[in-house]
Amino acid sequence: MPASSPGFFINRDFAFYWCVRIFTMAAFQMLAVAVGWQIYDLSRSAMDLGMVGLAGFLPALLFVLVAGHVADRYNRRSIVQLCNVAQCLIAVALGLASWQGWISREGIFVAAFLLGITKTFGSPTLAAMLPAIVRTDDLPRAVSASSAAMQAAIISGPALGGLAYIGGAEAVYSITALMYALSALLLGMVAYVHTPPAPVNKEDTSVFAGIAFIRRNPVLLGAISLDLFAVLLGGATALLPIFARDILQTGPWGLGLLRAAPAAGALLMSVWLARFPLNRQVGRIMFAAVAVFGFATIVFALSTSLLLSMAALSVLGASDMISVVVRSSLVQLETPDAMRGRVNAVNFLFIGASNQLGEFESGATAALFGLIPAVIIGGAGTLLVVVLWMRWFPALAGRDKLVA
Repeated sequence: MPASSPGFFINRDFAFYWCVRIFTMAAFQMLAVAVGWQIYDLSRSAMDLGMVGLAGFLPALLFVLVAGHVADRYNRRSIVQLCNVAQCLIAVALGLASWQGWISREGIFVAAFLLGITKTFGSPTLAAMLPAIVRTDDLPRAVSASSAAMQAAIISGPALGGLAYIGGAEAVYSITALMYALSALLLGMVAYVHTPPAPVNKEDTSVFAGIAFIRRNPVLLGAISLDLFAVLLGGATALLPIFARDILQTGPWGLGLLRAAPAAGALLMSVWLARFPLNRQVGRIMFAAVAVFGFATIVFALSTSLLLSMAALSVLGASDMISVVVRSSLVQLETPDAMRGRVNAVNFLFIGASNQLGEFESGATAALFGLIPAVIIGGAGTLLVVVLWMRWFPALAGRDKLVA
């Protein structure tokens, strides 16, 4: 393992790894823009837009435990490279179909499902590689820098996708195909050595071993479930179009600013944490961050000013990033390498479930109680979760350092 540097890029291998993270996420965001616009052009159906999202998320429910098991048995770099190659080929197929004019809504559904499979296998596997690339003491900084790459891609990817779409859907698909191919090549330049772990017992080889390990570890169980329920209750992303139009009296540009605000806050916080990593009282800091998340949600619900709403969402994104960094670091540090793939897969599933179910919860409570009360209830629910989790998971609340 190369010597570490105090800079943003901890070492040479991490610099390549960081580029892979930002390229793959930006490509995925660009594809989401192109696929969404194209499916609506073809069918003019809001239901089809929802079906594309479902087709992309369904593989996580079906295959995520298998994906974690595969990541713990086979060469993780090879798995991610195969996923990148598959993503490249899917983008090429979509580009050719668009260029030739035989693209169909059914074909887009199939492509979204296949992309979902590659993401389900690739994302947790790529995350499980990180501890083999940086030293243990540098892992919190690496997680923060990696999160910064993700947030930068989330902000820039849709804009780049929309800009490239001026040249047609095939232009977006061509660019993303090149980005996925480049990611596979860059990952090949990382000095990663696969060492198959020897299982201690039969239980350790089980597909469900990741779930069992998390249940036995109160720190991991508390961190993952805290983030799950906080986002599930406090997330208001699905309601942003209603707030933009009916509460803040703004148009599509205002909605774009609202959607970008959480990612901007998260990006700034991740860069800060990469430069100044958390060293002490990480458990209390995590709970405080989730509490701030809840308060920011309530402020957003009560705001009638676009600037105040953007500020609240930025604080929400920044506080969520603190929770993400602590949780992700604990997942890597508390998990033996032989089980990192399966534990990261469970974490990946929980994140996806909290985002997807959180959107449903927001819509359902808004229909029952009204728009503003629904978001206030969500923020208050997040604060209640903080109080309960501090009592139920004292080991997490009392955690001092990430690296024990």
